[in-house]
Amino acid sequence: MKKLLMNIESLYKEFTLGGGFLQKRTGVVQAVDDVNLQIFEGETLGLVGESGCGKSTLARILMRLEEPQKGKVIFEGRDIFAFSSEELKAYRRNVQMVFQDPYSSLNPRKTALGMITEPLKIHSSGSREQNRQAALKIMDKVGLTHEQARRYPHEFSGGQRQRIGIARALVLQPRLIIADEPVSALDASIQAQILNLLKDLKDEFGLTYLFISHDLNVIRHVSERIAVMYLGQIVEVADRHDLYHAPAHPYTRMLLAAIPSCVPGGRKQAGMVRGETTQAPNAGCRISNRCSYKIDICLQQKPKLRPAGQNRWSACHRTGEI
Repeated sequence: MKKLLMNIESLYKEFTLGGGFLQKRTGVVQAVDDVNLQIFEGETLGLVGESGCGKSTLARILMRLEEPQKGKVIFEGRDIFAFSSEELKAYRRNVQMVFQDPYSSLNPRKTALGMITEPLKIHSSGSREQNRQAALKIMDKVGLTHEQARRYPHEFSGGQRQRIGIARALVLQPRLIIADEPVSALDASIQAQILNLLKDLKDEFGLTYLFISHDLNVIRHVSERIAVMYLGQIVEVADRHDLYHAPAHPYTRMLLAAIPSCVPGGRKQAGMVRGETTQAPNAGCRISNRCSYKIDICLQQKPKLRPAGQNRWSACHRTGEI
């Protein structure tokens, strides 16, 4: 059994629509709604879902860049929302983030070396030369040369910028890296390079990843377990093999059916979910307005994650039937 590194319990975060200057509050968006999730040491947990379903909001909450209205995140036996400023600083040494946009996440006024050494200045007591040598060593690991250390972000390609972001996260030797769509802004050929780099670094440094993406092919390539998110809720959690070969939730089946086929004229599996998403909360299942397998209880009661086989869970009232 792997050691539990992070336990997410009943996490809830909503955002107000409107309510600005001279504007009335027009409603709320439940970006993260009763999310329960576990991350085990040494694994890559993939988090997949459509754009706007709350994946990035969850990532920002785990980094304490956003504060939830309810819930806990337990890291090494302690709730991160109860941390003092010094404890939070120590937590962020152990949990780092790689952001989606490899350009806007970098400081245009700092060199590559300056950005990679910045975390060491904040968290380390090493000398300037020690920090410099540590940064150069990490640059070697991610495929950047010492000659590139003095260059600025605009002098790098998109893939090279993302390597800087990875090096910046890795230089503190964290235990968990949250990768929020780290390859979505890159060309397909560069995506493969970055994904392989992340896998090699995981093996070399014994890292744990929470890997967020809307691309099921990417998630399949890097993840060992996968959590599927829909409108702020986790609807299925399963091992990679089980999820791709026998999905338990109608929404997961829809996502898999939407993957383009490489076979000319290949037929897709019939979808169980149709229509457009809606952010309007209801008393029942969030996907009930789109699911062709809904029954009366689906319109009245929100389903909870429950066992759907060995090491897998599904939030569907008809788990096991379909």
